[in-house]
Amino acid sequence: MHLHEDKVKHNLAIMILRFICEEVVKLQSNHFGYYSSAYIAAILNDTPEVIEALTEFFPRSVWTTNSDGYVLSQLSIKNRCEHVYNYFVHEVTHEKYLHNSIVDKDGNNLLHLAGQLAPAYKLNMVTGAALQMQRELQWFQEVRKLMRSKDREAKIKKGETPMMVFKNEHEDLRKKGEEWIKKTADSYTITAALIITIVFAAAITVPGGNNGDTGKAIFERRSSFIIFAISDAISLFTSTTSLLLFLSILTTRYAEEDFLHKLPKRLILGLVMLFMSVTTMLIAFSTTLYIMFGQENSWILIPIAAITCLPIASFVTLQLPLLIDLISSTYGPGIFVKRSELRITS
Repeated sequence: MHLHEDKVKHNLAIMILRFICEEVVKLQSNHFGYYSSAYIAAILNDTPEVIEALTEFFPRSVWTTNSDGYVLSQLSIKNRCEHVYNYFVHEVTHEKYLHNSIVDKDGNNLLHLAGQLAPAYKLNMVTGAALQMQRELQWFQEVRKLMRSKDREAKIKKGETPMMVFKNEHEDLRKKGEEWIKKTADSYTITAALIITIVFAAAITVPGGNNGDTGKAIFERRSSFIIFAISDAISLFTSTTSLLLFLSILTTRYAEEDFLHKLPKRLILGLVMLFMSVTTMLIAFSTTLYIMFGQENSWILIPIAAITCLPIASFVTLQLPLLIDLISSTYGPGIFVKRSELRITS
């Protein structure tokens, strides 16, 4: 209900804006004074619909500058306004490529601006220093695609290339991201190691014991024992895999580009493997309880199943938000999409 009301208000505001623009165009005077402040505010508030309306009536508005002399493309990149940037890249056709060659008073081109640290309020929209670093890298890589080859290595007055600017500006964020991801991986490493110890011991001391003559498990032909063996093996293999993945995270070099794909992918895969190992470990334990105490009491399956679901649900509830954030940030559609695609998916 509230979403519908917000959309109605938004559409009404755009209609009023377009009406005002139509009236301003009729004035026989300099239009710049009428739309400049609104244009700058629309960029800073990341409102492409307003930019689109103003640009339609005042085509030269794409060159509107703020007090620091920044135009549409520079402001959208410097302030990390992805919606306005997407509009500029995909829908502004006139004079768009002239923006690629503009520089500010310090010699910064668009890629240098993308290399600068985002405003604090924009960084805080993403949780975790590692994901913030990933978002900054995504911005840098996206703007890099827009630039000409010679401008990608252009130097400012200080003699710095865009990549040098990025490394200098993001050094503190990189260290915070390294610390965060190391603590996360270290915690999961301990968990994976404990699971390996438990399921390995369970594989050796099988429920019901072994036949003294053949050495085979006494309950080897029972379906419950087969479930135990399979789930215990899966738990052992997945926990070992997750342990190796988390160890690889702890021993990586933590270069800036590692935060874009390498580290998030390893953390995602490690979390998935750890979830599988926890789940199958609990299944193996529950099956053991059933083999030992539930052969003649089938009702015991109900409390066992209920208790088994408790730690699984707890693990999912506590860790799933982090996993979803990692997957959506790494494999999701991203923030750099055409507005037409946004309309289709919304």
